[in-house]
Amino acid sequence: MDYTTLGRTGLQVSRLALGTGNFGTRWGYGAQPDAATAILDAYDEAGGNFIDSADVYQFGESEEILGEALQGRRDRFVLATKFSQGAVPQPDRLTTGASRRAMVQSAEASLKRLKTDRIDLYWVHYPDAVTPSEEIVRGLDDLARAGKILYAGLSNFPAWRLVRAATIAELTNALPIAAAQFEHSLVHHEPEADLFPACAALGIAPVTWSPLGGGVLTGKYRKGETGRAEGFGGRVFQPENNARRTATVDAVLAIAEELGASPDQVAIAWASAHGSVPLIGPRTLEQAKSNLGAVSLKLSADHLELLDNASTFTAGAPGKAVA
Repeated sequence: MDYTTLGRTGLQVSRLALGTGNFGTRWGYGAQPDAATAILDAYDEAGGNFIDSADVYQFGESEEILGEALQGRRDRFVLATKFSQGAVPQPDRLTTGASRRAMVQSAEASLKRLKTDRIDLYWVHYPDAVTPSEEIVRGLDDLARAGKILYAGLSNFPAWRLVRAATIAELTNALPIAAAQFEHSLVHHEPEADLFPACAALGIAPVTWSPLGGGVLTGKYRKGETGRAEGFGGRVFQPENNARRTATVDAVLAIAEELGASPDQVAIAWASAHGSVPLIGPRTLEQAKSNLGAVSLKLSADHLELLDNASTFTAGAPGKAVA
């Protein structure tokens, strides 16, 4: 496994991160604790050291599983988690959103579930359209000064809010915004118009989720499989619903056959070629081992061009990207 620094920090993270939204079954879809631990073991054996969770994942079960599975090896990993949606099906309004109140209470609860004394990277999972950036930045800085978190990141924030928060942190000598997390794949190019340039300009590490488009880029839904198309209520899924996406899946499958690789490896390798740290989110050990094979797959310039042409991304005016 290759490693990279997380933005303008000295933190060394693996080039593939392990997303743990499938760790648990409280959402009605996911992996039992033993299967989740086997996935973590495979990731560990491959040299991965960057784990990403959230309090809302499986209503806290993901963090609970990690808390147990990381006993005796916690210090080998960069452990990230998120807050803003709560860890129960119907959370109280005081534990949701991005307020300092929700932030502090959520961090304390995550620390207990994760059985650790600090969160290495703490993400604000979503902007709430209410909490000012100044409050978010100060709250994260307070947690860092208290030793509860080491680094901070913003997840699913639009580029302008990411830049504003990062600038406020810089001007007030607060904890920097080290990383940004957002969706990016061959069927979701939009961040190339604004979020990637913003990260590059400010030295923020891009961490990208759903490199497989919810599984559509593997071609498995053409075979009648359901997966994310039905799991999680159809969320986090990009359907093959137009000619461009059909051409994109065709290109992924063709390159996979040419290279003797699996389609998921091609899609993940393409995402990694953009300088981000892609998050894989396997539900089974078989999926995990296949995903991890992407670290040794090198796509040529011709392969990358073929994939880009098939997915026909056009960067227009900021916020007007066509994917």
